[in-house]
Amino acid sequence: MAILLGLVVGLVLGLTGAGGSIIAVPLLMWALDWSLVQAAPVALIAVAVSASFGTLFAWDVAVIRYKAALIMSAASLLTAPLGLLAAEQLPLTLLSLVFSGVLLIVALRLWQQTRHAPEETRVVRAALRNDADLAGDAICRLNPATGRFIWTQRCAMTVSACGAVTGFLAGLLGVGGGFVIVPGLRSI
Repeated sequence: MAILLGLVVGLVLGLTGAGGSIIAVPLLMWALDWSLVQAAPVALIAVAVSASFGTLFAWDVAVIRYKAALIMSAASLLTAPLGLLAAEQLPLTLLSLVFSGVLLIVALRLWQQTRHAPEETRVVRAALRNDADLAGDAICRLNPATGRFIWTQRCAMTVSACGAVTGFLAGLLGVGGGFVIVPGLRSI
C-alpha cells in the first residue's frame, strides 16, 4: 500500500510541482492509520527525494533558479526549528485542526487560481518579457538577456519570507514546500 501511495504522490508532485506532503500526510494517515506525527517525517523525506530526482531530471530542460532556492533554503532552515518547537507544545488535536485548515486554504487558493489562470498567464509572460506596462507590480523581474532574476531588496525579502513560512510550516505540520513555494514564486 505504501508503494501505491508513493506512486500517487510522486505523480501529483511531478505534474504540478506542488502538493507532495500535503497529499502524502493525509494519505498515510488514512491508508496506514498513522498519526500526524508519524506521517509528517516520512512524507517530507519521500517528497525531498522525489523533488531532488525531479530537479536532476529537469536539469537540461528547465531554468533552475539556484540563488532563489538557496535564499529560500537558508530562511527555511532558520524557521523550521521554530515550527518543530511549536508542534511539540501544541496538542495533536489542535495540530490536526490546523492541518485541516491549511488543506482548506490550499483548496480555495487552487480553485481561485483556476478562475484567474488566463490573466495570470498574461502577467507572467509580461514579466518574462520585462514589459512594465503589462507586468504591473511584479515583485521580481527577469533579465530578458539572461533569464535570471534582477535582485532588488524587495525581491530578496519576498523570496526569503516565502522560505521562512515554508520552513515554519514544514516544522509545524510536515508540509509547506510546494503549496507555499510554487504559489509564492508565481506571485513574484
